[in-house]
Amino acid sequence: MQRSFDVVVEDLNKVPIATPKWVREPVVLLVHHLFGSTAFDAASPFVAMATVLLERTLLPLYANCPIIAVSDSSAREVRERTHHDAAVHVIHNGVAQDQAAIPHVEDAPANSNDALFVYVGRLQRYKRVDLPICALAQLTGDNIAARLIIAGRGPEEHRLRKLAKELGIGDRVEFRGFVSEPERITLMSRALANVMTSLKEGWGMSILDAGVLGTPTIASDSPGLRDAIRHGQTGLLVPHGDVPALTLAMRTLATNRAGAERLGIAARAYARHFTWERAADAFEIVLEAAAVMRGQPADDARRSPAR
Repeated sequence: MQRSFDVVVEDLNKVPIATPKWVREPVVLLVHHLFGSTAFDAASPFVAMATVLLERTLLPLYANCPIIAVSDSSAREVRERTHHDAAVHVIHNGVAQDQAAIPHVEDAPANSNDALFVYVGRLQRYKRVDLPICALAQLTGDNIAARLIIAGRGPEEHRLRKLAKELGIGDRVEFRGFVSEPERITLMSRALANVMTSLKEGWGMSILDAGVLGTPTIASDSPGLRDAIRHGQTGLLVPHGDVPALTLAMRTLATNRAGAERLGIAARAYARHFTWERAADAFEIVLEAAAVMRGQPADDARRSPAR
């Protein structure tokens, strides 16, 4: 059965698929982030090179399409790559606002006086989870009682475990592997801070996930991450790859629990602005405009957007 659509949304995942060349309907491009050179930190050299080449050659095809990006950092980059004359719409991803209502699981810390830092996410090279491990080693060397729990799986796990042992903090770094949603919420809620040190992200989802639970984040001042933090208000930003600066930020919160709590309170208030309802309303406006450009009544645009 043939179906007609008012608008087609291409969710750019890994590489663009050139929809403006083979789709008759108006196309809206949704961009989370572009890989660029970071592809070489996330895939094999062959796959990375193919990704970079496809981004460079295919993205200009979207120069006349409405484009949605999930952060200001992604918006700037995609506008440059597509040679897009019009503004790129920035619509931040939402965050589940009811996480605190999910029952916690029993997870008593080994020492409740230790400053607990957590990382939740995939263990990929570009995530640079080695940085908080190195910072924790420096904290331990300065007699700061701190621990790091890493929740997630990925190809970097073996190397990260080895690094923790080599630095003499194997007993201070705990690898949890995949965790359930209640387990993740428990970890985030009990942590002094969430730590994100990726080279690049589209939007700091885990930063807002932590914020909803009243937990601030220490993050690299990287694209995507910097968009989700108000430095000094909802968390702390440090230069990417700067272990001494990361160590200082972690030490600051470990030795000033009241300050960390204030950041957490502000992070919760900030995260409440990012609802899925708000994102959906903004997205609908872009879809309506795309349908009107095609010559259809705006009300009809709600009928059957395809994704």
